[in-house]
Amino acid sequence: MVEIAGVILAGGRATRMGGGDKGLRRIGDRRLLDHVIDRLAPQVGPLALNANGDPSRFDAFGLPVLPDPLPDFPGPLAGVLAGLDWAAGAGLPAIVTAAADTPFFPEDLVDRLRAAAGPQGLALAGSRDDSGKLWRHPTFGLWPVALRDDLRDALQQGLRKIVIWTDRHDAGLAEFETAPHDPFFNVNTPQDILEAERLLETS
Repeated sequence: MVEIAGVILAGGRATRMGGGDKGLRRIGDRRLLDHVIDRLAPQVGPLALNANGDPSRFDAFGLPVLPDPLPDFPGPLAGVLAGLDWAAGAGLPAIVTAAADTPFFPEDLVDRLRAAAGPQGLALAGSRDDSGKLWRHPTFGLWPVALRDDLRDALQQGLRKIVIWTDRHDAGLAEFETAPHDPFFNVNTPQDILEAERLLETS
């Protein structure tokens, strides 16, 4: 099977957490990023981190740190583009992204995204809430390098919403079960850290 790169998206400003790097917050006795790396690394080839600012604060993880290629924090799509540029330089055809604040995402994420890929090789993850409504999780996706110039053009024209761009390119959807808990639960607030620690103890 063709190797795919992995990119952890950590370029946000964590305003609901009071600023700083959410990925460096601790869940139990380990950092959020440790949990995310442990989930994603076995599923991909090379792995990198998308983050802005001084990259040395992530030295302990031993991963390449990719800043957004566009200024002013244009959102997760800029991190996707950073990953696509990096993968293109490594001669790889695609990346899979995962959010740095989501420590319980599926261990078969990459295989399921590949199986669900649309005609242009794009796919997003999804899950249903308690009411049965399907939600897409656009920071968890499969992104082909072949679309990176199109994405760059869209960002430069002001596009910020991921699903607008993925819908243009007929992205597939990989739906994941939410029992016993939603695997895409993400840590946005101090209260979420407590919930993540509870889930960690019961998983």
